[in-house]
Amino acid sequence: MKIFETHAHLDFSQYNKDREQVLQNCFKNGVEYIINVGVEQKTCRQSIALAEKYEQIFAAVGFHPHDAKKYDSNFLLKIARHPKVVAIGEIGLDFYRDLSPRDIQRNVFEEQVKIALELELPIIVHDREAHDDCFDILSRYNPEKVVFHCFSGDEIFAEKVVEKGWYISFTGSITYRNYNLENVIRLVPPDRFFIETDSPYLTPVPMRGKRNSPLFLRYVIEKIADIRGISPRQVAEITYCNACNFFLVGKKNS
Repeated sequence: MKIFETHAHLDFSQYNKDREQVLQNCFKNGVEYIINVGVEQKTCRQSIALAEKYEQIFAAVGFHPHDAKKYDSNFLLKIARHPKVVAIGEIGLDFYRDLSPRDIQRNVFEEQVKIALELELPIIVHDREAHDDCFDILSRYNPEKVVFHCFSGDEIFAEKVVEKGWYISFTGSITYRNYNLENVIRLVPPDRFFIETDSPYLTPVPMRGKRNSPLFLRYVIEKIADIRGISPRQVAEITYCNACNFFLVGKKNS
């Protein structure tokens, strides 16, 4: 069973003691590709460094809404041209924590959408309690390839996303009792969703409480399979193909 991890932060300090072991375990157990995602300058550089070291890892670069005040357009324009960068992200809006002023979040998100369009790169969206604002900014520019990472909207919002031809990505949060995404998981078309861990965060049940890892994607796969009434292997195959088409077209031999 080939698995595509579309969103992880394996450069974070939680892996400093055993990063190599974690990665080798992933590669030996079906994880074919990993997108490691930057959130500001340091982690963007670290994501690219990981991608340079491992053939199976690619990088996404961008400024998370928490770090919007640190935004540097010249830095992003330069680093996003690296051959192993496959997306701009994670970028977007976070009106839950509000660690950056909302006007700055909106402006920085919009500027990064423009850069993604200029460089013809997909967009990985962080959207927390900011569904309408995220959707409105994206709709203003109408990029072709957009994924709402760690989707947290309802069925109505999911339908709006899918109608635009955009994608939805599910994390270990779908295994939590207080997350009711079953209807979204049922309605999203088979060619419009991915899986991810957001490691080291959002560890799925039954591993909750431990540091997350792409190895735990199997629990996300099993949950989706159960809800959609198909086999885990089918979920893995569907999401693997979707992610390859979204992220790696023209990139695997770069």
